[in-house]
Amino acid sequence: MTKPVLRFAPSPTGLLHVGNARVAMMNWLYARKHGGEFILRFDDTDPVRSKGEYVDAIREDLKWLGIDWDREERQSLRQDKYDAAIDDLKSRNMLYPCYETEGELNWKRKAARQRHQPFIYDRKALTLSDDEIAHLEAEGRKPHWRFLLTDGVVEWDDLTRGICTFDTEHVSDPVLIREDGSLLYMLGSVVDDLEMGVTHIIRGEDHVTNTVSQILLYMAMGGKPGALEFAHMPLLAGPGGSQLSKRLGSLSLRELRNDGFEVASLVGLLTGLGASDKIEPATLSEVLGKFDLSHYGRSTPKFDPAELASLNEKVIHDMSFETAKPKLEALGLGDAPEEFWNAVRGNCWRVAEAVEWWDVITKQVIPQIDDADAEFLKQAADMLPEGDLDSTSWKAWTGAIKDATGRKGKDLFMPLRKALTGREHGPEMSAMLVLIGREKACERLCGKAV
Repeated sequence: MTKPVLRFAPSPTGLLHVGNARVAMMNWLYARKHGGEFILRFDDTDPVRSKGEYVDAIREDLKWLGIDWDREERQSLRQDKYDAAIDDLKSRNMLYPCYETEGELNWKRKAARQRHQPFIYDRKALTLSDDEIAHLEAEGRKPHWRFLLTDGVVEWDDLTRGICTFDTEHVSDPVLIREDGSLLYMLGSVVDDLEMGVTHIIRGEDHVTNTVSQILLYMAMGGKPGALEFAHMPLLAGPGGSQLSKRLGSLSLRELRNDGFEVASLVGLLTGLGASDKIEPATLSEVLGKFDLSHYGRSTPKFDPAELASLNEKVIHDMSFETAKPKLEALGLGDAPEEFWNAVRGNCWRVAEAVEWWDVITKQVIPQIDDADAEFLKQAADMLPEGDLDSTSWKAWTGAIKDATGRKGKDLFMPLRKALTGREHGPEMSAMLVLIGREKACERLCGKAV
């Protein structure tokens, strides 16, 4: 097998979101699994919407995911290549000017819908006489340019969907150049794929129909039949299987990262959705070891934020203090010891939740004390072990209280927790008691806000 060459070609007009992050990972995994090359290629030909800040943000997000690249390309620096391809296609009458306005095209689309048919461009522009063209241009109309599809059947063996067959009779000639002279993605993409030796394209199944035009354009510009392989993967759906909402689909990686989601939870979910393997938190390097495109089926993968949060919780529960320490420092918890993290991580689904428990230990807490428990808690305060507390203190202390008062179970433990932490739920009290310390614990048990 020839070493594959794959690319990820984002438009730097916004931040990387979950949908295109999944596409980036799939292309990277396939390239690395087969010892191939991975190209980061920015589709930045739109001078108005493309921003340098988004280029930087996309690079940063890819690195956060664990993606590296062998080369980086910018389409904005390759206009001469596209101009040459345009001139070549025009010289062979494979690119033709069309003068319909957007309003006229919308009218034709509406008419097709009323006939319950897909809109197929009628190639009326090919029948215009020189006089008609001169008249349209005198009106101030500027043409958009369409690629003339050859008649016949286009077929490819999709790595995800199997054999795909389309008759070009049912496909519109695609627009490659807008009225203002700017390019749509297909022409630049095909020119670059040819020159850069791209062998495989992994993307969403919403591009299946585009593939017909892409293959014909690829061959028109000298590409060999079958030299370019495709895998069209099912698009992410929402939790219930319905179309992914705009809010979920546009969730940026930066937004998720700022909300406390760990990379292993996101990578594990996005690479696991649609596959036959169990979904677990994982780094890309861990996924790489078992990655196989054939494990991905045709069923619709469901992106559920609740599942992502659950995976994140698992990551946090297993996170070592060494890994957590810089994250805690960023939250202002630079003084928090390892014992603290080990005590509270089981009650956090993201690192930021540790702040609440650090406040319980270091800041003022208003004890929750019911009237019926006040005397009991004062008695418990008197029974606190002398000297420094350790991991055995809680068990010994509560055992002694049980023997002295006859209280047990919830009646014993809940009043102690509420007085010491001001909360009904939380980390194991055997660890929290040590972190709170004897003096502060005694005062809280007596109802003092300290």
